[in-house]
Amino acid sequence: MLLKRVLVVIVLLPIGVVLILYGGVPYALMIALILSLAAWEYVKLFRAGDIQPASVLVILGTLALVISRFLGAWDSADWLLSLLVLTSMAYHLLAFERGRDQAGTDFGVTLAGALYFGWIGAYLISLRELPEGQWWVLMVLPAVWLADSGAYFIGRAFGKHKMSPRLSPKKSWEGYLGGVLVGILGTALLALLLSTWTGPGSDITPLRGAVMGLIIALVTPLGDLGESMIKRQVGVKDSGNLLPGHGGAFDRIDSWLWAGVIGYYLIVWLVY
Repeated sequence: MLLKRVLVVIVLLPIGVVLILYGGVPYALMIALILSLAAWEYVKLFRAGDIQPASVLVILGTLALVISRFLGAWDSADWLLSLLVLTSMAYHLLAFERGRDQAGTDFGVTLAGALYFGWIGAYLISLRELPEGQWWVLMVLPAVWLADSGAYFIGRAFGKHKMSPRLSPKKSWEGYLGGVLVGILGTALLALLLSTWTGPGSDITPLRGAVMGLIIALVTPLGDLGESMIKRQVGVKDSGNLLPGHGGAFDRIDSWLWAGVIGYYLIVWLVY
């Protein structure tokens, strides 16, 4: 299992880094693809629990929100969100009329999926479009990996007190605090490394890296627990089997979604 995970990282990580550095349409297409795959897995998860979100609206809503963020920032957000809500309601009204008694619940799950992956996920686009955006992305996302890795290894070695017994029995408070510590130190060191590439006058500093690592390590585990909540409810272990040893796309980006939006606003408030 560990070998499969490492091989997937060796293959996909360089591709991801190149697209992050390049930016533009290739980066936006990568994000749109990942979010769309995760949205489809979200639909399948709920269908395993006999809830029937509208797959076409979840996926197309996700794509529309992500692409519109790339093309026009926030310019089309108001009418797109309005159209998404009304179309979803109309779709599920018809489903109820045709005999689907749980259509009201389906409506809520459809809307939640499109907003979660489309609106929240699109902050990965907004983050890249900030000044020095490529470097911010290369600090924010690794901050998640550093915190997760620290939590995993320290939790395995020292974990005794369960953090969330129902949602994720293997997580411990010791691992969580270890992840926070690794997140702070690791992201500060990463920011120091990035600042040598960005040159004098860069807004990326070790102090800001430490703050970013702290907040991301403290908060983004909720993204992982949120997906665990869905999987526990429907009795499914992984969201998919797209990535050997890693599960599905949703399994990989559950914390990215939180990191993207949190990282974006931290940078905007603290720097710009």
